[in-house]
Amino acid sequence: MKKILLLPSLLLFASCYQAEHNCKDFKTGKFRFEYEVNGEKKVTLFERNDSIEIETFEGKTDTASIRWVNDCEYILKKLHPKNMAEEKSINMKILTTSGKTYTFEFGIVGADEKQKGTVTKIGEL
Repeated sequence: MKKILLLPSLLLFASCYQAEHNCKDFKTGKFRFEYEVNGEKKVTLFERNDSIEIETFEGKTDTASIRWVNDCEYILKKLHPKNMAEEKSINMKILTTSGKTYTFEFGIVGADEKQKGTVTKIGEL
């Protein structure tokens, strides 16, 4: 009987849980994105204001325009694409936030394939 009563209370608790979404805290600032490619750690640093994102990766800097869809989602478009692939816009969506980090998903606009990552805010502009 105790198990039967425990299950509904656990379900009620789980349904009340909401992931943190303080997306406005991450609209502007300086950020660090770390990820692994073939076992090698890669780092991208970027600065973002309300309309421009400047990204530095492996010593190369690139700039993209930002169009905010809502507080947690925006579209990136490179200002100076070097090939056809770079001409495609990227949809960025903040899924959850926690302290100075956020988890996001991204992919080419209109494509079904998405990737996820975690970004850390390292400073203000």
